[in-house]
Amino acid sequence: MDSTLYRLQREIAYSLQGLDAAQTQLQPPSRPQKWSIQRIMEHLLLSYSGTEMALSARLTKGTATRAKPNLPQRVGQYTVIRLGYFPRGRKAPPLVTPAETAHRLCGEELTDAAADHLAQLDMLCAEAEELFGPTTRFASHMVLGPLSVAQWRKFQLVHGEHHLRQILAIRKGHNLSPAN
Repeated sequence: MDSTLYRLQREIAYSLQGLDAAQTQLQPPSRPQKWSIQRIMEHLLLSYSGTEMALSARLTKGTATRAKPNLPQRVGQYTVIRLGYFPRGRKAPPLVTPAETAHRLCGEELTDAAADHLAQLDMLCAEAEELFGPTTRFASHMVLGPLSVAQWRKFQLVHGEHHLRQILAIRKGHNLSPAN
């Protein structure tokens, strides 16, 4: 697996380590209207699925997108991908907004689901890199515009780390450090 996605997979496993299905339903103590740990992870899983669909569509077509990033997209790409900063307070697009939790999952189940998606993303990125090359902006993100393989991987890492910090804050707020 590519080192960027592998790093994300390890960070997810650490963040969810030892959580049972009841603990994954915890929300920030001071902000109970915010997503639970499970809903944060379901958001990430939805984003992985969306990326898989975007990359698969481009691979099926066998051609890179012709779209060029506009100025706001370039600024977003620079901020997220180059600087590694994911803006706080943005509302998730409906496509990647998780539904209310119907089936509670433990940390290990969420970790396994993420690992499966990241393995699929890794395979698709490798195929895209072979077909389009490492620097071609071949598939578009709904906000950031057309991205290269390396940019897609880095986006997933920065986006994932943004939400993993939220999970770790929830754990801290409930005195559930990953080492416990």
